[in-house]
Amino acid sequence: MERRPAVVAYDITEDRTRRAALRILREWRLDGQRSVHECLLSAAEAAELFVQLAEVLDTDTDRLLLAWLHTRRPALARGKGRVSGVPEPLRHIR
Repeated sequence: MERRPAVVAYDITEDRTRRAALRILREWRLDGQRSVHECLLSAAEAAELFVQLAEVLDTDTDRLLLAWLHTRRPALARGKGRVSGVPEPLRHIR
């Protein structure tokens, strides 16, 4: 069971639903801020997380996104305009 880094983000309209989703995500996440959470999940765990969140979300008004992260992508350095370890075509993106 290989775990991969992922970002889970949501846009939830009701405060009660948002708190319920946050309680669920606190069990799965490595770290997070407001409505964006970093997780380390296998495919089966991601499916289970979606099942748990689907039980509390309103599919008419709420939105949920899981994005798998690539661990081999170069990182963009922040601060003082430095960009290191990035191929030339990507250096203009900040």
